[in-house]
Amino acid sequence: MSQKFLAVGECMVEMAPTGAGTYAMGFAGDTLNTAWYARKCLPADWSVGYCTAVGRDRISDKMLTFLESSGIDTTSVQKRDDRTVGLYMIQLDEGERSFAYWRSQSAARCLASDQALLDRVFGDAGLIYFSGITLAILPPADRQLFLDALRAARGKGAMTAFDPNLRPRLWEDLLTMRACVTAAADLCDFVMPSFEDELAHFSDSDPQASADRYLAAGAGMVVVKNGPEEVICATPAGRQSFRPSPVSGIVDTTAAGDSFNAAFLAEYLVSGDMAGSVRAGAGLAGRVIRHRGALVDCLEAA
Repeated sequence: MSQKFLAVGECMVEMAPTGAGTYAMGFAGDTLNTAWYARKCLPADWSVGYCTAVGRDRISDKMLTFLESSGIDTTSVQKRDDRTVGLYMIQLDEGERSFAYWRSQSAARCLASDQALLDRVFGDAGLIYFSGITLAILPPADRQLFLDALRAARGKGAMTAFDPNLRPRLWEDLLTMRACVTAAADLCDFVMPSFEDELAHFSDSDPQASADRYLAAGAGMVVVKNGPEEVICATPAGRQSFRPSPVSGIVDTTAAGDSFNAAFLAEYLVSGDMAGSVRAGAGLAGRVIRHRGALVDCLEAA
């Protein structure tokens, strides 16, 4: 198996609150957050790359500089003359976050417009990580190209991991979202949903029902996150549940799931230990949510 972790999606300009009416500019996005934490969690002999599209302007250049300074390979980033990068602002209410977005002309919406390019980018990956947001921002025809490229990469030995990260506002309608997410799960070795989303948009009765549904769709392993509650890890051969340690002093839950996914996958790719992978994921997420913003240097607190 190739030791290359490749995340695919949209990196955006992040405006994170630092106090009353003040914000700090950074760069983040669900799959980028996972790539950033994966780089910190994986051994040095693994590479971590990011596949997206950006513009040719100064803010896009700053984004690429940030990725490269974080140890993330940018050779899979497309540059476009007609687009730039999106922006989002975090709004907090007692640690819970909401977002305002400016992304309609984001270059990342064009990342899957060339299947030959995708096939080349995916060709040497050991694990390809993507999310429901990756799919949602693509035009319908490009979504199919993306899924076809994933299927081809799996045929060549790549593994795939998917966080459904359900955001209905990004999709044409709920039926399209549900159908596309289900189709994507069939192409995945790991599906990593958050039960809160699955309850809201698939009406699952409990995390076990979410695991059942994704296994029935064809997923190899389903890891259902549920905030401070038990994590369910299910495969066709059986399932286990793990309760994370309690976390106090929560400041900002941004990137909780993204960081969990990074640490879980990094541990599992190296050791194959499910219990150890859940501990790693929950431990990192628990540290991340005690800080502001999506990307925080908190591994030294492990």
